[in-house]
Amino acid sequence: MAPALLASIDLATYKNPSQGLNSHALSFIGNVFVRVTPETVDQALEHLQQSVGRYTNYLGVASIISTEDIVSLLDAGAAKVIVTRQQLDQLLALKIDQDRLILALPGNTREEIIESISGTQVDIYSHHVEDLDLVEAWLKEYGTDRPDVFVSFASLDIEGILRIAKLAAIPIIPAEALTVDAAKEPALLSTARLLLANATSDRPDGLFTTLVTDERGTALGLVYSSEESVAESLRTGRGVYQSRKRGLWYKGESSGDIQELVSVSLDCDNDCLRFVVRQQGRGFCHLATPTCFGEYTGLSRLQKTLQSRKASAPEGSYTARLFNDPQLLRSKILEEATELCDAKTKQEIAFEAADVLYFALTKCVAAGVSLEDVERNLDAKSIKVKRRRGDAKPAFMPPATAPANGTSEKEVVKEAASVPKSKDDPAGIKDGKIAMKRYITAKETPEAIQAALQRPSQRSSEKILSICHPIIDAVKTRGDAALLEYTHKFEKATSLTTPVLKAPFPESLMQLAPETIKAIDTSFENIRKFHAAQKEDKPLVVETMPGVVCSRFVRPIERVGLYVPGGTAVLPSTALMLGVPAMVAGCKRVLLATPPRADGSPTPEVVYAAHKVGAEAIVLAGGAQAVAALAYGTESVAKVDKILGPGNQFVTAAKMIVSNDTNAGVSIDMPAGPSEVLVIADATANPAFVASDLLSQAEHGVDSQVILIAVGLNEAQLTAIEDELDRQANALPRVDIVRGAIAHSFTLVVETIEEAMKLSNDYAPEHLILQVQNAEAVVDYVENAGSVFVGPWTPESVGDYSAGVNHSLPTFGYAKQYSGVNLGSYVKHITSANLTQQGLVNVGGAVMELARVEELEAHRRAVSIRLGVA
Repeated sequence: MAPALLASIDLATYKNPSQGLNSHALSFIGNVFVRVTPETVDQALEHLQQSVGRYTNYLGVASIISTEDIVSLLDAGAAKVIVTRQQLDQLLALKIDQDRLILALPGNTREEIIESISGTQVDIYSHHVEDLDLVEAWLKEYGTDRPDVFVSFASLDIEGILRIAKLAAIPIIPAEALTVDAAKEPALLSTARLLLANATSDRPDGLFTTLVTDERGTALGLVYSSEESVAESLRTGRGVYQSRKRGLWYKGESSGDIQELVSVSLDCDNDCLRFVVRQQGRGFCHLATPTCFGEYTGLSRLQKTLQSRKASAPEGSYTARLFNDPQLLRSKILEEATELCDAKTKQEIAFEAADVLYFALTKCVAAGVSLEDVERNLDAKSIKVKRRRGDAKPAFMPPATAPANGTSEKEVVKEAASVPKSKDDPAGIKDGKIAMKRYITAKETPEAIQAALQRPSQRSSEKILSICHPIIDAVKTRGDAALLEYTHKFEKATSLTTPVLKAPFPESLMQLAPETIKAIDTSFENIRKFHAAQKEDKPLVVETMPGVVCSRFVRPIERVGLYVPGGTAVLPSTALMLGVPAMVAGCKRVLLATPPRADGSPTPEVVYAAHKVGAEAIVLAGGAQAVAALAYGTESVAKVDKILGPGNQFVTAAKMIVSNDTNAGVSIDMPAGPSEVLVIADATANPAFVASDLLSQAEHGVDSQVILIAVGLNEAQLTAIEDELDRQANALPRVDIVRGAIAHSFTLVVETIEEAMKLSNDYAPEHLILQVQNAEAVVDYVENAGSVFVGPWTPESVGDYSAGVNHSLPTFGYAKQYSGVNLGSYVKHITSANLTQQGLVNVGGAVMELARVEELEAHRRAVSIRLGVA
């Protein structure tokens, strides 16, 4: 809102003016104009530092050459600067908001004025006007729907200035030419008269409606003013109003509840005055309340209470204890700030924010700092034009991420699932080549084929469970301490001091190559699209009989924990596959757990994926200990309702243990084992494609298994695939892991596609690849599989990463009972029944009869009482 006038001051001479407005009276107007020269830039910066919040400062900087100096003045708190056309263009090029700029007209002729203001939307300034008639004419022509116009005068004539002011121009008057006491300084211009130049009243008595507020803008009451009362208020520095019965009303003169004047201004329509005051005593209202609208509320009320406690606290007052114990107050501020950072729901955030504000304001009041002081600082910061990066101080940053011992940033996370075969180990080698066993089903017994279809032997489940139980119990009882101990032991991340990295994740932990970011972004979007399409648009509603309506609706699981393995590979894809459907489903809290690298940091690819899916934290732990932390919660890890994600045998066992513990109250997505693929290929298949698909799973781990079912292939065709397998495997960096998987992998040679599909359905593979003629039609034969990849141009890799289907799938034959992760994995279906009276009549007889048969009398009565039957 435009000021009524500006009082101009000279920084060199203003400190002790011999006449006119002193600094106290100047604050009542609240708007000052300061001309700045290259020699007085430092002085102007000092003035701004001291006066922002007291005055709104307008600076004339036309003589300053340095654009950097002008920007510094704006940053220091200048509301607006008056500039030349060249300076204007330079500042706009620097993206300075045009609302902060006023264009100084180069001259005062009509042509100069029109040329200067044409095409510009910034405020304008006409300097040292001599021809008031001309200015009046072009202001009328310019109209009122325009930017603000500022005018200074060659001759200070009150009537001439009022003429210009009444056309909504803003006069700039030297402070020494203004007075708040016209009787004492009759030769000077009346500040009250200029302030009210455009004030209007629709009252017969001509009084101006006046809203009285405190410095925070809280309305204290409604009164009336006249030019006389405004002049008296400016003269005395108090709240003085015009009583319709008693004349001038010096607020608080009899009660002692006086008001210290802060400022006077008009509203946007010039028909309401606003007095900003500091209320003393009991309050504004004659009923001794702070306002005529009742008591203060919110922060204003809290401030009043704290100030009262500081002056005279009741015995045992907690606030008084805080005032007297700075260390306790410091600890509470830190504690509550941490709880606010951890809060997630609207209710939690509001609750914790209220606590933070209470303790912060207690510190302020203890130091004599008011809410008004705080808000003045906020206002000053809001107009800064130079922005700092805004990073947290080192003490509040996550653990350092620099690789330890000079290791490469591409360091592979240590093996967590299986150990590669040594080069001297003959595993997977047949006649000097990497090759799978071959079975011709027509020459084998059914029992032999079933034996071949058994998964690789796993360590004894009892052995695995005996290892997992103590780990889970330790995390359950000792929380973070146990979690860190196991991470130090198993991941060798001995420098790790906290098990959780909380969002927002630092940019320094997500430094990736542009092509990696692009790949993750592409995959993210495809996965999102596919899972978003799985949403149920509306509840299912069925009227099972007249008046009996049954429905089913969907709600997201509130808290989910996503396990991302960190064994033999970096797996941001798993973070996406688990995190994107959680985001789409609307889960309120998403935690991700993954083993850290040796330096204690997570891999940047996983951090970026976690950032993309909106995870609130990353638990820096793997194995059974991570599962336990998610299931039971620790001091730093929030408990979840469901745990999803693949992992090694220990992760799978831990998931089974916690899901069977009713005290944990947690479910899991599915049991899981090592990765596996089954490829069905006929004579149309490309041998190189078949071999590459088999190897894409064999490289996961030595306990993975890959199977080829060859439909009607002859010896030459089988040999072509085997040769490709050997050639491609030996070119892989993980060849020794591949050999371990190939050692218990095999080829089944069958005659028909029907036999192939029967064997596949018995095996129930995690991944099923159909490289056969008319593959789309063969999909109809699929009964059990985690995910199907149809045709020669659909490698399993696209499902692992970017096509959109989910790669978290049931293994170890569980595809017979479980689905892979999908949107349904993150939601619950809730049913409801809604009966009318007639509906209960219609179905009640059946209910009562079945309750009678089951001898559940209370069940029967719940119906009979409503129906009024015995």
